[in-house]
Amino acid sequence: MCGMNVRLGRWTGTLFDHVGEEDGQGTTEYAILVGVLVVIAILSIITFKGKVQELWDAISSGIGSL
Repeated sequence: MCGMNVRLGRWTGTLFDHVGEEDGQGTTEYAILVGVLVVIAILSIITFKGKVQELWDAISSGIGSL
């Protein structure tokens, strides 16, 4: 049982050593990328709202005529 605790302690210590080396740069870049994509999606929806509504109506009427 004692040997198992030593191995687990070594493993968790190694895991936390590697986690501590991250500066968070990757997370920050990912958050910025997601934010930019959200803004682009919102602007696209606002810009093409009329066209999307026309397309949706055409699809709806097409399905309704079946």
